Amino acid sequence: MKSRKNLTRFTYETTAFQGWRLCLSRTGTTFTKYFSDKKYGGERKALKAADGALNELRDLLDKSRKVNGKLSKSTVAKAHKLLKAA
Repeated sequence: MKSRKNLTRFTYETTAFQGWRLCLSRTGTTFTKYFSDKKYGGERKALKAADGALNELRDLLDKSRKVNGKLSKSTVAKAHKLLKAA
């Protein structure tokens, strides 16, 4: 499978990790989460979980309030909580 915007596929033979990395930046804040094939039961299931988390994160960040051009602390905390639960 090929990488998509904000989702990168890691399949290096020299590393133990194989799966997807979600990486999204908004107003100077970067959110990253790794979705392992091993944890989610395969490449497609890990992609599905990563895509779902990305959609939820985008919805949260697009509807969020900005303070001085940056994301509010509560929004950043909600985003980290959302990624931790994914």
